[in-house]
Amino acid sequence: MTPSTLRRALMAFALAIAPASLPAQATPDQALAREIFAQLIGINTTDTPKGGTGQAAQVLAERYRAAGFPDSDIAVVGSEDRYMNVVVRLHGTGARRPVLYMAHLDVVEALPSDWSFDPFTLTEQDGYFYGRGTSDIKDMAAIFAANIIRLKKEGFVPDRDFIVALTADEENGDHNGIDWLLKNRKELIDAAYAINGDAGDPLSKDGKVYTRSVEASEKVYMDLSLEVHNVGGHSSVPVKDNAIYRLAAGLTRLSKYAFPARLNDVTRNYFNRAPAGPGGAPTKDMRLAAKGDTAAIRRLSVSSPIYNSQFRTTCVATRLEGGHANNALPQTAKALVNCRILPDDTEENVVATIRRVVADTAIKVQVVWHPVPSPASPLVPEVVGPIERVTKAVWPGIPVVPTMETGASDGLYLRNIGVPVYGVSGVAVDADDFRAHGKDERIRVAAFYTGLDYSYRLMRELGTSPSR
Repeated sequence: MTPSTLRRALMAFALAIAPASLPAQATPDQALAREIFAQLIGINTTDTPKGGTGQAAQVLAERYRAAGFPDSDIAVVGSEDRYMNVVVRLHGTGARRPVLYMAHLDVVEALPSDWSFDPFTLTEQDGYFYGRGTSDIKDMAAIFAANIIRLKKEGFVPDRDFIVALTADEENGDHNGIDWLLKNRKELIDAAYAINGDAGDPLSKDGKVYTRSVEASEKVYMDLSLEVHNVGGHSSVPVKDNAIYRLAAGLTRLSKYAFPARLNDVTRNYFNRAPAGPGGAPTKDMRLAAKGDTAAIRRLSVSSPIYNSQFRTTCVATRLEGGHANNALPQTAKALVNCRILPDDTEENVVATIRRVVADTAIKVQVVWHPVPSPASPLVPEVVGPIERVTKAVWPGIPVVPTMETGASDGLYLRNIGVPVYGVSGVAVDADDFRAHGKDERIRVAAFYTGLDYSYRLMRELGTSPSR
């Protein structure tokens, strides 16, 4: 297929899945964002034989070309066709170093038989957008793409280059787009800092925003295997030394253990500034916890698994297998334990702790996914100031609160080479209706359009020197 034929095919695809409905008073910019959103949801970008990010990257590249970006400012690159990334650059004056806006195009698998809607069609119903990736994270990918196109068409010249990188394989990680770009095409995304749309969600209750989160640090991912081997035997003559029982006993001891609680600069700031939120813990306990009050920390840890994860490293069994026949004593039993480590904790400390807690030398503890450190990003006025100004304009009276992500993101690859990353999604999520990776994933329609406006305003602020 020739390049021109490919372009015509991609644009035909875009028109075929263009949205059927828009807000009554939709602006051209809202219409564009929704079209791009629908396109991205309509492409299966799972890490499966039928999925991949190649088509999505090409569709976005064609959008950029149609908006007037020259080919020299667009790059569709990656390790394989299924793992392509698309990067576009809006040139500024060069007075300051570039800003990178990042979000991933890939999504986790979704079985249509499990859903109430086709997961790969953007469905609008009862005030919500449904579809795989609506909240993780094709909404922000569409918003960044639509806003960079809008800025180009408006002739906006920031005092620094803007780079939008929409990438592959964040969910699985073997072909992670940010990691690949840094190793192979670093010049495409070299920046002073990054704004990550895949973190720092504004939180809402019944659609009303009550806090503006800014992710300034993240916990670190690690997988461990816990395995027991045994000689086995015939099930008709059981013995006490059973591989499954030994492993189960060790896991039970682990389930009752809590790593020590401790605060870092980001979490201390969080508990000192965050509102309790609808149905949240008492503000008094949060402020006491920020000061290190152990009783308040215990109460908060019990009240919410989210607070508990903010205070400490966590390790939890997520997979289990054992035995080889119904009529034989098990010769092996194995569990996968997933840990989310505080940024200042270490692999060595966590492994030693697990071995001590399971308290059985027959249980072999081995790291199967080593943690990659992810240092915190400094909360500098150059970044925080614009966030606070835009937040005041869009959500008056709502606090800006630094947070530590209890999961992990591909921002860690940038943080590890000294590039600060700030998680600043524009799309609010309901704190009690989080469906990323789950059935009938959705976001509020109003939250999408507000997020479009918020991110646009923030981009302009970040590209304008305070003196201008």
